[in-house]
Amino acid sequence: MHFDKLETNSTIGVANRRVERVVNQLIRSYDSMAATLRIGGRKAPYDDLNYEFLGGPNDPLRKKHYDKSLRLLWKAEKEAPQLDFRDCTAREKVLRQNALSSMTPDETEAFEAITLPAFKEFLNREYSPREKEAIVTILSAIGHGEAYAWMVSTDVLNLVKSTGARAALTMQVMEEAKHFVVLREIIRAFDVPIPRQSVWEYILMERVHKSNGLEKFFGMNVLIEGIALSIFGVMGTLPGLEILKKFHLDESRHTALPTNYFREFPLSKWEQHNPLRKARRLSLILPTLALIPALEEDFAELGIDVFDFGGSVIRKVSTLAERNGFYLPLSKDRLFPLLDTLFNSYCQLTRTQHTFRSFTLSETSTGADMLAVEKEIFSN
Repeated sequence: MHFDKLETNSTIGVANRRVERVVNQLIRSYDSMAATLRIGGRKAPYDDLNYEFLGGPNDPLRKKHYDKSLRLLWKAEKEAPQLDFRDCTAREKVLRQNALSSMTPDETEAFEAITLPAFKEFLNREYSPREKEAIVTILSAIGHGEAYAWMVSTDVLNLVKSTGARAALTMQVMEEAKHFVVLREIIRAFDVPIPRQSVWEYILMERVHKSNGLEKFFGMNVLIEGIALSIFGVMGTLPGLEILKKFHLDESRHTALPTNYFREFPLSKWEQHNPLRKARRLSLILPTLALIPALEEDFAELGIDVFDFGGSVIRKVSTLAERNGFYLPLSKDRLFPLLDTLFNSYCQLTRTQHTFRSFTLSETSTGADMLAVEKEIFSN
C-alpha cells in the first residue's frame, strides 16, 4: 500500500509525547490514590495496559458462550413467519442456518491455522513496520473506546423507557461487545505493540462513564460514537481492514439512536439549555482537542492531515449534538470559526508555509458506501 506521507515537526511531536506522559502520570496517580482512599478514582474495571478488562481475557469462556450464542442466534422471521418481524437477511433466507457450527473441531482448527497466518503475511506485504504502528495506534485509540462503549451502553439500557428503546439498547450492548473482541483480534494480527490509552482518551472516557442520566447519550452516542464513525470511515478502505465498514455501519445506527429515542421522549427545555450541562458537554469535547495533535504523526504516516480529521469529527459531533438537543455554550456558527482559528494557529507555529484552511469543512471518510451512510445521517 502506498501512502503520500505528510511531513511533521519532530520537535513538536516529542514535546506532545512528553506532555502526555507527565499528565498521564499525574492523572493516574491521583486516581490510584483516590481509589485507595475510596473517594473516587477510576470507575471502569478496565486494564488499558493489557487491552483487557480486569480478570484477564478468559477466551475459553468467550468462545463457549459469546461466540456460540451469536452463531446460534435464531431469527423470529424464520421461526415464526406469521409475526411482524423482519430480522433475516436475504442470505440467511437461502443459506442453511448455523453452517459454521457444523464444522468439526479439526476443521475449525485447520480453518484458523490457514487464515490467521495468511492474514498476517498479507499485512506484512501491504504495510511497512512504521505504517503498521500508525494503524495500530489509531485503531487502538477507538479500541479502548469500544471497551467504554460496552460499559456505558449497559448503563444506558437501564435508563431508557419503552420496550423498543430497551430492545435497541440491548442490541447496542451486544454490538459493542462484538466490536471490542473483534477489533482487538484485528489489531493483534498486526504483531506490533499495542499502546495504552493516552491520558486524553482516559480523561474523556472516564468522564463519559461517570456522566449522569441521559447525558451519557451525549458522551457515548454523540461524542465517542462520532469519533468512532470518523475513524472507521478513514480506515475501512485500507487493505485488510474492509471489515471496518461493518463497524462503520453499526456506529451509524448508534449515532442515530438518541435522535430516534428523543422523538418519543424528548429532553425538557431545561435539560437542553441548562448552562451547567451545556458547559459540561463542551468540557467533554476538550480532551479531544489535545488528542488531535497527539495523533498527528500517525495520521501523517498514512497521508492524512490530522486536523482535517479533527475538523471533520467536530463538525459531525456538533451536528449530532444540536439535533438531539444537547446544546453547547456556542452554536456551530460560532464554534467552527473558533476551532478553525485554533487549529490554524497551531499549524502556523508547527508547519512551514502554512496557509489558512477551514478544517471544519473537511471530510476524511472515504469509500462510496461509507460516504453514502454518512450522507444519510448528516443530511437529515
